[in-house]
Amino acid sequence: MNRLGDALSPYLQQHANNPVDWWPWGEEALAEAKRRDVPLFISVGYAACHWCHVMAHESFEDPAVAEIINEHMVAVKVDREERPDIDAVYMQATMALTGQGGWPMTVFAMPDGTPFFAGTYFPREHFVRLLEAVNDAWTDRREELMSQGAAVVQACASAGPKLADVTRACPIDGPCPDVSPVPVTTLDAAAATIVGTYDRKNGGFGSAPKFPTQPALAFLLDHYDRTGDDQSLAIVRHTAERMARGGIYDQLGGGFARYSVDESWVVPHFEKMLYDNALLLQTYTDLWELTRQPFFARIAEETARFIVDDLGTAEGGFAAAFDADTGGVEGATYAWTPQQLRDTLGEEDGDHAAHIFAVSDAGTFEHGTSVLQLPVEPADTDRYRDIKRRLLHARSERPQPDRDDKVVAAWNGLAVLALTEYAAETGHEWADEAAGRAAELLAHRHVVDGRIRRVSRDGRVGEAVGILEDYAAVALGFMARFEATDDRDWLDRAGVLIDVIMEHFGDGAGGFFDTAGDAEALVNRPADPTDGPTPSGWALAARALSEYSDLTDGDEYEDAAWRALAAVEPVISSHARFAAGVAGAAELMLMEDE
Repeated sequence: MNRLGDALSPYLQQHANNPVDWWPWGEEALAEAKRRDVPLFISVGYAACHWCHVMAHESFEDPAVAEIINEHMVAVKVDREERPDIDAVYMQATMALTGQGGWPMTVFAMPDGTPFFAGTYFPREHFVRLLEAVNDAWTDRREELMSQGAAVVQACASAGPKLADVTRACPIDGPCPDVSPVPVTTLDAAAATIVGTYDRKNGGFGSAPKFPTQPALAFLLDHYDRTGDDQSLAIVRHTAERMARGGIYDQLGGGFARYSVDESWVVPHFEKMLYDNALLLQTYTDLWELTRQPFFARIAEETARFIVDDLGTAEGGFAAAFDADTGGVEGATYAWTPQQLRDTLGEEDGDHAAHIFAVSDAGTFEHGTSVLQLPVEPADTDRYRDIKRRLLHARSERPQPDRDDKVVAAWNGLAVLALTEYAAETGHEWADEAAGRAAELLAHRHVVDGRIRRVSRDGRVGEAVGILEDYAAVALGFMARFEATDDRDWLDRAGVLIDVIMEHFGDGAGGFFDTAGDAEALVNRPADPTDGPTPSGWALAARALSEYSDLTDGDEYEDAAWRALAAVEPVISSHARFAAGVAGAAELMLMEDE
């Protein structure tokens, strides 16, 4: 066993028995590389990642490959979900060097962490040649590597988004003008830009692979709330229905997979993430509230049940994810053939199930299997529910994907927010109780001396410090609990976190860094207002500051939110689809001020 056996991260523990002499990220690993005068090999991934598992099986479990790594470099394993700050720094370098990114991320760096080469997944033979080439370059052309590393760091440092100068309009000590931080013309144009990428046939935005892109959906709903633009609502309705009828949605057990490999939502990448489901629960709850369409109510309830029942942990939080693989085979738990349906349900019900779930002899997935879809609502709802129940029971007896049981503060904050709002809309006490338990775990385990720790597992809290998204999402969850319970303690807890954002994350010009000023110094300090699958930490922080101001009448928090949103007006103008989080926060702030 290498040095990962005691790691909190399930991803690191997956590699604890590799012949690679892995180190966790830390000063000790960097010092060892410096002592041995060798480069760092940094491998970044996460527990539910399919291609991470493939590279592990092909290369990291191979003694011959491990021998090369161990002899010539110090190998460092990083869970990107536990250390998103490290992931962000090296993903930016990977993008700068290759023009694309992904996981597993493969980085070679100087002993101080300066990256000089990067990529993603490498097949074994390619990877072996790469290891040998890096060693040769380190031995014979080190000056070139050092020069390239310095150039990469400089390029990343200067590659940040173009921001507006807001401190004249709103000095850091306030006050801000009584106007929208982002002009309504900019928000209207952003909505139009996103609409322009809409897939009118299949819903969603862009082409394959297709992600839910929930921040964009949420922004369009906020835009509809402000303007009454029926097109924005129609796009969200169509997208939400197509996703929930496709294979990206688990038609038996509820919950959404991370993305679809095709543009029609048929075949998912099977990993299920807490953050996707928490955010989509908000979307389907909002659609139910706006339309009173029973379909959206059903999907919202099934998604909430999935979060509570399938992702719930013994300590009261919610686990991070389910793996994409089952026993090394992607989708093995979820795919069916017509004969398997008949074997499980009998001839008549099996054929009926094949019809309603679009399972054919040709198949939609691999080896003649199909991922279940639900193109239309079944006419016989009682028969449909009975078939679902029987198929789910049969599926439960199949091998199941592994669950990543770590509790991530930000994602649990989003889940607390979504479940609390869902319970308020539906009156379902079980959802509110689950949200309350998770909020208590965050308050009493993850908040240590007024500062957030990012992850816990089995009640044990890790050392990784919270980043901006953790503080903002947890604060939003706490404020939701205050509004649901009228318990002032939740508002006070949110205030502690909001004040940390104000004191430690500001960039001095109205924006935010993703890491605190007193956090570990990396080769770059990340700051990014654009969204990933979740709204950016910047967007969440602006929203949290604005909401806290409304609840406390604290003008300094409103001003901080105003500056943060005004600063990114150029980003909203030029990258609307990827800045939907901050655009949505601006829409909400505008409506609150009306």
